[in-house]
Amino acid sequence: MPTKRFLGLNGIKLQIAIGVLAGMDFLLFGYDQGVTGGLLTLKSFNKYFPSIDTTTNDSSAQSTRQGITVAAYNLGCFAGSIPTIWLGNMLGRRKAIFIGSFIMCIGAILQCSSYELAQLVVGRLVTGFGNGINTSTVPTWQSECCKSHRRGQMVMIEGAMITCGITISYWIDFGLMFADPNEVAWRFPLAFQIFFALIILGAVMFLPESPRWLILKGREEEAREVLTCLMGDDTDELFIDTEFTAIKATVLEMAKGSFRDMFTMGEDRHFHRTMLAYINQMFQQISGINLITYYIPTLLEKQVGMSGTMSRLIAALNGTEYFIASWVAVFTVEKFGRRTLMIFGAVGMSLSMVILAITDNISAAHKGTSKGTQAGIAQAVFLFVFNSFFAVGWLGMTWLYPAEIVPLKIRAPANALSTSSNWIWNFMVVMITPIAFANIGYQTYIIFAVINAAIVPVVYFFFPETTCRSLEEMDRIFHKTTNVFNCVSLARDEPHMYGSNGELLRTLDDIEDDAVRRVGVLSNPAKNAARNHQHVEHNEKASDSNSNEEI
Repeated sequence: MPTKRFLGLNGIKLQIAIGVLAGMDFLLFGYDQGVTGGLLTLKSFNKYFPSIDTTTNDSSAQSTRQGITVAAYNLGCFAGSIPTIWLGNMLGRRKAIFIGSFIMCIGAILQCSSYELAQLVVGRLVTGFGNGINTSTVPTWQSECCKSHRRGQMVMIEGAMITCGITISYWIDFGLMFADPNEVAWRFPLAFQIFFALIILGAVMFLPESPRWLILKGREEEAREVLTCLMGDDTDELFIDTEFTAIKATVLEMAKGSFRDMFTMGEDRHFHRTMLAYINQMFQQISGINLITYYIPTLLEKQVGMSGTMSRLIAALNGTEYFIASWVAVFTVEKFGRRTLMIFGAVGMSLSMVILAITDNISAAHKGTSKGTQAGIAQAVFLFVFNSFFAVGWLGMTWLYPAEIVPLKIRAPANALSTSSNWIWNFMVVMITPIAFANIGYQTYIIFAVINAAIVPVVYFFFPETTCRSLEEMDRIFHKTTNVFNCVSLARDEPHMYGSNGELLRTLDDIEDDAVRRVGVLSNPAKNAARNHQHVEHNEKASDSNSNEEI
């Protein structure tokens, strides 16, 4: 029985278990993002790293070194996402996640035991390398193990877990600030990330591998067993046959792919789809979110003029509100769709950045006056507002959308490449933020306001909807696409295979005919006859059920 293999779980409970572990990985990712910003102004921290201390010397050189030190983590993430292009399909999803988590433990040990800046930077690079592997793999694993009508919610929960990690890091920074100048004030927060990594290491190998990856490696019996377990023991066998047939047809067709296929523009439009995934990840970072995530305690202290205690308290409250707002997307992503949330988020973020620019300018011009104080309060409020719009529209979206848009043939390398986009642009934003505020002040916000406004038309005209689409359905949509401009309309008009509750809308004959035309995988007459017989019985049952309802 499949329930004996995966912690005694199957069906929705097993999918939830996968979601919890995937969420734990993204919680760790969020924790790493948020933990450093609250340490930069601690006396015990700057005692060992005076060359990045901007509290006493806010020179351009100090700001640059601080930006590079903080952003080293993101550069490591970029470096880790690149080898995943090849390792993802070679090792499988679970082993890649295990290796990434182990590397993160090593990096965390290096960071929390640092006495020199060089060791701290190396530790951040190593931690980032492991996280780059994980974040390139986890969304793929999650998407390939979930039903299409639940996939959006499950991956959006991952996004919510990022904010949970950020919130935990902020509150730990706030609590341990009172231990300063004792070194535990910064060493413990950096060491605590090991706790989350150990949970992932201890559980990931006991959960199922992606059935699509198993088929890709020729392990079909294991793939069917995993699929049955993921669907649940009480799932109709015809439904499992239908799902397995669709997956196998796609896998067999695309098993001949290579890294270079990402840059081809044949029937599957690989380059088109890779660029959509890459740009989607880029948009998340150039929105300016990590200007706030990494530096909010510093911004509140230096830009708004709050005390160290108050700035960390407001940062922790900001993280908490951010976490709460992220759950809005979990319950709306399947109802309103990916495109609607992305556009909504970008509009709100652009307007928030405009107001942040205005209030920051007023606050700086009238420092020490009641007008400056009021502007500072408004600025703090709109840091919350910006995070809320980002949480709804973009937080989890870029871990969901790329995994949905690219085909299996290039899914692992394309998701790794798109994730590298996330990290290289993340690195850029985190590195330039201290330098930008030191040189152009409030105008930094104007740059991000313009960028967010530009995101809106790009999403509207070029990003097709993937809501309630199976991974195989997206292949058929792109087969019909002739240029980048008609992809959105084709996705809107193409009939759905599954309904909003996961019910089958297209017949088995339709799917098998597609498979036969594309790869001829169903060449066994006996198997065809058996499946046709199942299909007839299925239709008869449906007809009887409809008759009873009419009576």
